[in-house]
Amino acid sequence: MVIQGQGPKVSVIMLTYNREKYLPAAIGAVLGQSFRNFEFIIINNGSDDGSSDIIKHYMEQDGRIKDVELCKSTIAVGRQAGVDRAKGMYIAFIDDDDYISEDYLQYLINLAESKAADIAYCGSYKAECTEKKDNCVPIRDEVLTGAEAVVKLLQRKECNAALPSKLICRELFDEISFLPESVHEDIFVTYKLFASAQSVAVGTEKKYCFVRHGNNISSFTDSDKLLSPGQLEEYFSAFKERTEYLSAKLPQIADYAQYSEWSYMISMCNKIERNQLQSCSEQLAHVREVLLEHYDEFYDGKYIEGFEKEWMVQYIMPHRPQ
Repeated sequence: MVIQGQGPKVSVIMLTYNREKYLPAAIGAVLGQSFRNFEFIIINNGSDDGSSDIIKHYMEQDGRIKDVELCKSTIAVGRQAGVDRAKGMYIAFIDDDDYISEDYLQYLINLAESKAADIAYCGSYKAECTEKKDNCVPIRDEVLTGAEAVVKLLQRKECNAALPSKLICRELFDEISFLPESVHEDIFVTYKLFASAQSVAVGTEKKYCFVRHGNNISSFTDSDKLLSPGQLEEYFSAFKERTEYLSAKLPQIADYAQYSEWSYMISMCNKIERNQLQSCSEQLAHVREVLLEHYDEFYDGKYIEGFEKEWMVQYIMPHRPQ
């Protein structure tokens, strides 16, 4: 799909908001990449700290940086602004508080080009405080079809929905856009990109590190007690839409897409019940209603895990009509 042309090979997009503490290291890591043929689009999403001055300082040193100033909006709006301005053949998203290895871009470019793939992704770490753990590390180097890559994504073991750690052919975004109102924007977009790819190259080396702290939007994914009604509602809506979209576009994996939606629901049911999250009572009732309606189909399905069956018996079966 990718056609060689003039201009940068990669557009690196970084969205930032009031991250003056982390921004110099993040910008420096991008500018220090061993691969040099890229433009660096920094979306300043309405920062009112010293972020603007930091960006201007680095712009004076490196002409590859393009500064885009926005009024405060969602991450989705910021990322779409970056995509709309991107001139590269590929797009790489990097968060402003994460770490990347010096050869991060080179590794992904080599993966994509050697396999003629529309998307390439690598393994990653997850860091919180002083602890660093493996995070979504593929078990083998391989090339997947779009449908196979979507299944990997839905399994949530070797690949996650986060756009960082992935290199994506810009042309895929011609038909796929971020939803402006979404908070957790990647869950609405990544599976569509995978589904539209002719092939996806997978690398096992860990070149990206996701940093978790109390001030980033994804911190709730690492702490069950931070789950909120709004977050659950967005995920439930996104995954219902995902099932419908994938069932139409990739009917060969429709049954797994449906299983994945129910799998997420019973997982959230377990988290709400185990942590006694009273604020999520309405979302718990919704999960029970859906899983009661499809109890036999889910419980007797070929993909369900043993622990999911146990949760169904523990949390859902007591509410079945006698």
